[in-house]
Formats: sequence, structure tokens, C-alpha cells
Amino acid sequence: MRAAIQHETGQDKLEVLDDVEAVGFGPGKVRLRMRAGGLCHSDLSAMSGVLPQPAPFVPGHEGAGEVVDVGEGVADLRPGDRVLVCWLPSCGSCPSCRRGQSQLCLAGFMNAGTPNFRRAGSDVFGFAGTGTFAEEIVVGAGCAVPIPDDVPYDIAALIGCGVTTGLGAALNTAHVAAGSSVAVIGCGGVGICAVQGARAAGAAQIVAVDPVASRREAALRFGATEAVAPDALGDARARITGGEGFDYVFEVVGTSATARAAYEATRRGGTLCVVGAGAMDDLFQVSMFELFFDEKRILPSLYGGGDVLRSYERAIALWRAGRIDLAGLITHRVPLAGINDALDQMRTGDALRTCVEI
Repeated sequence: MRAAIQHETGQDKLEVLDDVEAVGFGPGKVRLRMRAGGLCHSDLSAMSGVLPQPAPFVPGHEGAGEVVDVGEGVADLRPGDRVLVCWLPSCGSCPSCRRGQSQLCLAGFMNAGTPNFRRAGSDVFGFAGTGTFAEEIVVGAGCAVPIPDDVPYDIAALIGCGVTTGLGAALNTAHVAAGSSVAVIGCGGVGICAVQGARAAGAAQIVAVDPVASRREAALRFGATEAVAPDALGDARARITGGEGFDYVFEVVGTSATARAAYEATRRGGTLCVVGAGAMDDLFQVSMFELFFDEKRILPSLYGGGDVLRSYERAIALWRAGRIDLAGLITHRVPLAGINDALDQMRTGDALRTCVEI
């Protein structure tokens, strides 16, 4: 089958090959025929080495398709079922799951070091234990979540990560209050979903912050009340909040510099929500005095900060009701063979989300 492979960490191009085999099928596993994948900035971070990922590997962790076969012991899925890929499935029995924090379950990470593919007799990994930029993948049954018939594959793929992450940061982690002021730093696909989550929660002012003009324009279409370049954030803070700072600031870039800017834009007693996935050696610094004196809440948000299955259902319900726009997030569509063009578009900031049609 065909799959897009990165041979070594640091390469900026993928090679689409047709001699790749999906491996690992057996008890508790399902084989999926992928139909659509979303290109997320986390894929670029894994390719560059910002996020740890053994190579060679098949990128992609947002995806949707149909079940081809089910292994022994899989009772809730059958061939032909339409599913989205959950890259962080929960086991349901660990301490995190029992506490109701299934997004912190490590069961999914246990499989990330197991090869998902083989080529020419050598192991090939799948990013985040999945690797959705392939015609077929084999994953644990918990990674395959059934979707209703009215949800297209491309929309389902985005719900599998970016939509859930952005909406959940606003609704699950920060609990944005009606009438509040919000700033979102970084307005790619996930940041735009944070904007939509803040709007759905009833925020009165939502300022989108991004260096790319096209992304600022997009943020206004998705519910931001104002969009500014990073160097204008201070002025927006002064005008909108009287210099006090925003009630909620979302950092959706994943660098210590933008996290620091977000902290400074947050009012005393307000909430900084860190959504961006950054490097292990990029340290965010806050003095012990300001941490104590300003009483700002610093809340990291992993995968939307809540039960992902419930978050999927909520996203679908909001989409059906017209409360959020998911189709508009897809600004580019490419076949698997054109994935390198999509990577270039994302690096320049030209794309919110690219749908890879597989």
C-alpha cells in the first residue's frame, strides 16, 4: 500500500512509497482503510524533532476511515463501520481514568514505541502510535471511534485532534465565562477552534493574535471580535481591558516566548491556558513573586483537557446546530501524493487545516 514516510528526523520532505505494509493486526486490534487525514502542526514538530518520535515513521494523527477487519475480542466494531482515529485512547481503569481525567491516560503512549508498519524488512513507526498518512493502518480498538453517518470523513478527521483540542481548551480546561474577555495567541486550526469555543461559551471580546494576515482575517470569520499582529497585542490589551489584562489568554503556539507574552497579557487573577505543544528543553519562566502576587492561573490543556469521547460528541452536536464551523477550517485539499505541497503551505502559515485525501 501507499504511505508517506519520513526516513530521518529533521528532513522537511516526505517520500510517498507504495511498498509499505501495515503490521500488528491481532487480538484487540482493528485494521482501518483511511479516507481522510488532517495535517496538524504537531506533525511538523515531530518531523523537525521538537516532539520526540522515533524514525523512520509515517506522520499523521488526525484521520478517519472505515473498518476493514477486527481482531479477536473486539466486540464493538465490525467491518464497514465509519470511524475517526483517536491518537490518545483511554484504558478506563488506570488512576487517571478513574479520576475522570482520561486525557491523561498513558495507555496510548505505551503503543507509540511499537512499529505500525514495515518496509523492505525494516520497522517503520506511526506518529503517536497511529500514522494516518497511509492507505491502511492497524491500531488498538480504542483508537477507532465510530462516527455518525452524517459526519463526513474530512470533518471527522479534524474532530480527532485539532477541533477537540481547541474547543476543549476553552470549554473543558479554562471554562470561559459568558461576558468575559479572551485573547488567543496563534490562530492556526487549533487556535481558530479555541476562538470558536470562546464564542460558544459567550465571551464578549475575543482578540485573535497571529503574525499572518490571512489567519487574522480567518479568525474574524470564525468569531473573533478583533484580530491583531503580535506587536499590537499590548495596544489591544490597553484599549479593551483598560490595561488590566484579559480574563483568559490561550497560548496555541508552543514556545516559551509566546507563553510569556500570554502570561503578561492575562489580568491578575485571570487564566493563562497553554495549548501549544512545545519542546522539552524550552523552559517557561515565572518569578516566584509574580506567581504569588498576581495569582494568575496557569492551566495546561492536553487534547482538550477532558474526556475525549464526550468532547467528540459535543463537537458533533455544536457542528450540527451551526454553532461552530468545521468545514471552513479546511482551506486546502491534496491527495497523498501532494503532501509535501501541503507541508510547505503549513510552514508559511497559508493553511488553517489541509485535508489529505487518501
